[in-house]
Amino acid sequence: MANDTLLITGAGGFTGRHLIAAAHAKGYRCIAMAQHAGSEVSGAHNTLVADLLDPAALERTVAQAAPDYIVHLAAISFVAHGNTSEIYRVNQLGTINLLDAVQKSAPGIKKVLLASSANIYGTTTELPITEATPPAPVNHYGMSKVTMELATKLYADLPIVMSRPFNYTGCGQNSNFLVPKIVNAFKSGQKDIELGNLDVSRDFSDVRDVVAAYLRLLETKSTAPAYNVCSGTPTSLLTVMKMLNELAGYEMQVSVNPDFVRSDEIKTLYGSPALLESTIGNYRQFSLPDTLAWMLAEKEAG
Repeated sequence: MANDTLLITGAGGFTGRHLIAAAHAKGYRCIAMAQHAGSEVSGAHNTLVADLLDPAALERTVAQAAPDYIVHLAAISFVAHGNTSEIYRVNQLGTINLLDAVQKSAPGIKKVLLASSANIYGTTTELPITEATPPAPVNHYGMSKVTMELATKLYADLPIVMSRPFNYTGCGQNSNFLVPKIVNAFKSGQKDIELGNLDVSRDFSDVRDVVAAYLRLLETKSTAPAYNVCSGTPTSLLTVMKMLNELAGYEMQVSVNPDFVRSDEIKTLYGSPALLESTIGNYRQFSLPDTLAWMLAEKEAG
């Protein structure tokens, strides 16, 4: 809400930067929480320093920020991250430390939004995936988010809501992720690219729509503990390539690298946005071609 203070963890990351821009446009006073000193976050009114694994520093930071709302984005989100124990320390214990700090230092908090992940559902064949789909994670990242969600049951006194975003992309996303990797190949004029299964379909959203949903979840009375944030539409990798071929004005040749192909990969995964839309209304403004065009144009803009 206008003039309210929003504390954002992980504010310097891909999602955080877009969230700050969207929140600032709505009149929020945005305070970023960074892990290291000197990490000023562009667009934030102030940047405070606290490590999620330092409970005392978290308490001081939350007290100093005096937030009306908190969006907790800080996490290790790269599924292939090599340090398993670090994934759990940051994603699970770091969230617990934050909620402890909120209990002690922000008694008047209006809402805390925790970013979970659709990775908690694993490779279910129950489609579309709804919030009632049982968690069945297939990697440590997904499991760390499941245990994070379970831990929130110990904080029933706090106004917590969780988002479970499916795949989303946009300008500024790390090229470790598939869509920006492909977009960057087009930006550099590559004539060919190696990919994995081309007929795999996933649920893609625009990061600008995702952060719009987050802000509406803060401002709307929640009717459930967690919400899928998704388009509700599966799109194959082959279709993504066709969209980019058309947008870029040339056809990139694709070859399948067997090393990128997983034999047990589920062909189609997508979620249902029905619960979210019944709570916050229609929030999506951008189609996948809109998103890809935006990403391709970023280079031309500087």
